[in-house]
Amino acid sequence: MQLNNPWFTFVRPNPDAKVRLFCFHYAGGRSIVFRRWQSMLPDAIQVFPVELPGRGGRLRENPFRSLGPLIEVLQNVLVPHLDRPFAFFGHSMGGLISFELARALRRAGYLLPVHLFISAHRAPHLPNPDSSTYDLPDEKLIEKIRSIEGTPPEVLAHPELLELILPILRADFEICDTYAYTAAQPLDCPITVFGGTDDRVVSPDLLPGWAEHTTRLFELRTFPGNHFFIQEAERQVLEIIGERLVQTLRAG
Repeated sequence: MQLNNPWFTFVRPNPDAKVRLFCFHYAGGRSIVFRRWQSMLPDAIQVFPVELPGRGGRLRENPFRSLGPLIEVLQNVLVPHLDRPFAFFGHSMGGLISFELARALRRAGYLLPVHLFISAHRAPHLPNPDSSTYDLPDEKLIEKIRSIEGTPPEVLAHPELLELILPILRADFEICDTYAYTAAQPLDCPITVFGGTDDRVVSPDLLPGWAEHTTRLFELRTFPGNHFFIQEAERQVLEIIGERLVQTLRAG
């Protein structure tokens, strides 16, 4: 498969892969956070880190500010690569993208992911317990970002870097803050949810509700840590993802 697409980065050629894992990053993040995943997962799994506009090599592109248009474009981007079993992983905003993209594929008559992996995002039907973030003044927004503990302090103290990342964060936060859940039938694919026991952004008690969104197996796994627990629990999370996808391949 020839792959020259700005939406996908760090994709290693693997014509013998049995399943593709599309990975969606968190608000303000980049696909580079998934750069090691291919080497940490079984060879049967091909990792597709997804790079959203406005960051990395796409810095000159305008970021999306609303989920609906982003999902519509992502569906068109992904469909040519869904010629074999696939799964979605998303952390925080990426989890929301994964869920709504799966529902969009179902509406359009395409196959569903063989597994949905959601990390650090509340069940979608639950109201957002936090107040709007994207429209805060710069000073308040920086305070909010600092409290989430996902951005290095040296970045927040660097005016030039802040000038680059604040517009991206505002756009991503707007996607999340303006999201409105629409009721629909549960997805006919397993859902595994990951969370941090000390996550102050997405409390662990907001995660079990994901069970309502699947007719298949639901699994909830928590790890010590805050909203970015996955940085320390990366290996454990990938072991679970690898095991579940290999199990699916064997069963299929």
